[in-house]
Amino acid sequence: MTRLFPRTLRTADELIAAGLAPEAARAGLEDVAAAYATAIPPAFAALIEHPDDPIGRQVIPDPAELLTTAAERSDPIGDEALSPVPGIVHRYADRVLLKPLLVCPLYCRFCFRREHVGPDGGLLDDAALDRAFEWLRAHPAIGEVVMTGGDPLMLSARRMDRIMRALEAIPHIQTIRIHTRVPVADPARVDAALLDALETDRAMWVVLHANHAREFTPEARAALRRIQSRAIPVIGQSVLLRGVNDTTETLEGLLRAMVAARVKPYYLHQLDPAPGTARFHVPIAEGRALLASLRGRVTGLAWPTYVLDIPGGHGKVPLGPEYLRDEGRAVLDPQGVRHEIGPTGEANLAEKPRTR
Repeated sequence: MTRLFPRTLRTADELIAAGLAPEAARAGLEDVAAAYATAIPPAFAALIEHPDDPIGRQVIPDPAELLTTAAERSDPIGDEALSPVPGIVHRYADRVLLKPLLVCPLYCRFCFRREHVGPDGGLLDDAALDRAFEWLRAHPAIGEVVMTGGDPLMLSARRMDRIMRALEAIPHIQTIRIHTRVPVADPARVDAALLDALETDRAMWVVLHANHAREFTPEARAALRRIQSRAIPVIGQSVLLRGVNDTTETLEGLLRAMVAARVKPYYLHQLDPAPGTARFHVPIAEGRALLASLRGRVTGLAWPTYVLDIPGGHGKVPLGPEYLRDEGRAVLDPQGVRHEIGPTGEANLAEKPRTR
């Protein structure tokens, strides 16, 4: 039977009362709360079967978050060093991040911005927004604005409308992208007023962050359909996480759930080395093998690009898996069978072709 939660869970008392943590965990929960925010909205909390299942593991605090390894860093992708004005991160020549707020519907325990996000943090006031728009107007090479945070869909419809109209007024901004967890975390927020605010003559994309197939509830799919009904395409990004989606079966289930919801898998991220996230780490070699295990098993529509955001703000690069061998003279098929490649690019089969 699905449990119902009347409000977002934020404190040790609430987590224990909801049955998502034992009383013995109280001291550890309170220690983590002193460093990092907690929020588990009702729709997401209802999916948790036990605290360390693939849903609970993503959002229930753990004392391990207070342990930092030598490989971890406080700003793993260089946001702070690449921020010319508050709210703007300029990493690539033709696009920027715009962070209008640092509030999320839920706080992922593996987030690389965990030290900055929280219920009281990071809303750009009118003056800061105007300064960000002024910076954008002064940089005509910028053609794309990626709204992130925090979660942009936590903005009020009025605030979102103000931002959208300001971006529309900058001629060289042709593409607007919104990165969000809201449709799976708090689907009721995706209402007509918010969608009206997203109306634009620019190319608008929504990028959904989801990590497990169970996040695609009927309510989440309905919220996604409301977005899609406004002619806004939705693509998906996920983080490869130990204990969440690190098996062939769980990753396949996630990718199939995305496609079934008309969400094109876009990126599978290697975990960013934020402090206290070691328990989620999956080695790159294991990630490559995991993705290779799905080649030929799922439709190409479900195939994401496995990427690493190079620490220090140097950008994203694809990690493979690779199928070329011997400097392009041979190739592996999805079953791992080697085929030589002829001078004009055709493969000389190492075995007889299967009858179709």
